[in-house]
Amino acid sequence: MENSNYFFNSTASPNTSTASPTPSCGEEWTRIDMSTLIPTIYSIIAIFGTVGNVLAISVLAHSSTSRSVANTFMVNLCVADLLFLLALPLWAAYYSQNYNWTFGRVTCKICGALLHFNLYASIFFIMCMSMDRYLAIVHPLRSRSARDPKIARFTCIVVWVLACLCSAPTLALRDIHAIPQLNIEVCGVKYPNDTWFFALAWMKVIVGFVLPLIVICCCYCIIGRHLLADTGLVRMQSTTQSVKKCVESKDQHGKFERPPTPCPHPRSGNSKPLEGRGLQRVLWTVAAVVIAFFLCWFPFHCVTMLDVGKAYGWLGGCWVDWTIENLMPITLCLGFSNSAINPLLYCFIGHHFRGRLGGLCKGLCACVKAREEEHNSQKRGSFSTRLSSFSRKLSDLKDLAMVENS
Repeated sequence: MENSNYFFNSTASPNTSTASPTPSCGEEWTRIDMSTLIPTIYSIIAIFGTVGNVLAISVLAHSSTSRSVANTFMVNLCVADLLFLLALPLWAAYYSQNYNWTFGRVTCKICGALLHFNLYASIFFIMCMSMDRYLAIVHPLRSRSARDPKIARFTCIVVWVLACLCSAPTLALRDIHAIPQLNIEVCGVKYPNDTWFFALAWMKVIVGFVLPLIVICCCYCIIGRHLLADTGLVRMQSTTQSVKKCVESKDQHGKFERPPTPCPHPRSGNSKPLEGRGLQRVLWTVAAVVIAFFLCWFPFHCVTMLDVGKAYGWLGGCWVDWTIENLMPITLCLGFSNSAINPLLYCFIGHHFRGRLGGLCKGLCACVKAREEEHNSQKRGSFSTRLSSFSRKLSDLKDLAMVENS
């Protein structure tokens, strides 16, 4: 088994651009032409993701709680996503040119490193935010010292360093490689041997997906159980108080002194603790975080495991080749979409963030309006000055004419 000539160019094998059937396979295994589909998806992700992350950074930076732990992780997550999204148009052009990289060797290395950097950094920051929410909700008092903004900033530095270390092998191995039979130059990774390929593939799956997913799921499972337990406790307390009030409303003869309120059954559960909507919003946000993370990256890592299984010799056949070469770029699109979804999940769902966004927009509109009024007043003042100057000159001419006539 020799994979030293195997390319992993963060998209798929460059042979997918030929749209021809896999060798020794029938016409039903025809490859999908990605030269139009993938650039379109990448462009949409880049536009919406860039706008969303820029808005998120602007709002969080102008927030009164901009130095809080949660906001620190959010801002760093948005910056990591934004760095990758700025390189995404080059990958779109790469696909549209049938895997032909025309932007130079340095750009190839930087864009490839940003791709893998975002894969690790985004997941690590999501994991940090999950742990912060766990501490804030489950251990609000004991975690005050641990949830210090200085510690959060230091944690962000550690995450950036870890993400750089995880993406360093890609930066070193990625380069431009010519494929004469296809008349293209791909921006890909040429692994020195099988050990490099297997090590980086397993690291990507375990460090970049499995371990963070376990931490995230554990944190949110505990959060959900804690919130549900509090809900049951508050419901019991509310029901007990209602029954007590109902009993106290009777006089000593067993008659009501005033029209009684309905006495709930202790197990009826008609009360709405935690204001209902607030609890639902928290639980839905928790569910959305885990589901979005899983749906965006799980398909890509499944295809990656197929690739590893093929390299080990565990799997084979036309369906494996077809799946790897055609679904790898599509699942990457799904994974990249997480960079555009993150601002929605962590920022725009919250009504406080929407309120701050509305306030920021109103402030900008007021600033623009004030500048326009100032500009108009300056124009009016300038026109009045010119008009008065013209009037004085005209008056001087009249006086001069009168003097000459006299």
